[in-house]
Amino acid sequence: MVTVRYFAAAADAAGTTTETLAAATLGELRAVMVAAHGAELGRVLTRCTILVDGLRLDDDGAALAAGDLADVLPPFAGG
Repeated sequence: MVTVRYFAAAADAAGTTTETLAAATLGELRAVMVAAHGAELGRVLTRCTILVDGLRLDDDGAALAAGDLADVLPPFAGG
């Protein structure tokens, strides 16, 4: 199981800030998140960075392990 933390617009779209999901790869995790929370989260995810245990992952084939922490970070504005 992977702990997922959603921030900003991702949290709004998911309707939660934290949950635990079963997924073996990053692509599977994305699919599980969209299946659980719907198309709006899917749209937000296209703009998000996902950090797994603090490292940015872009490859949907990247393996995930039990106990991993995935942070879903939408683009932030600021200065």
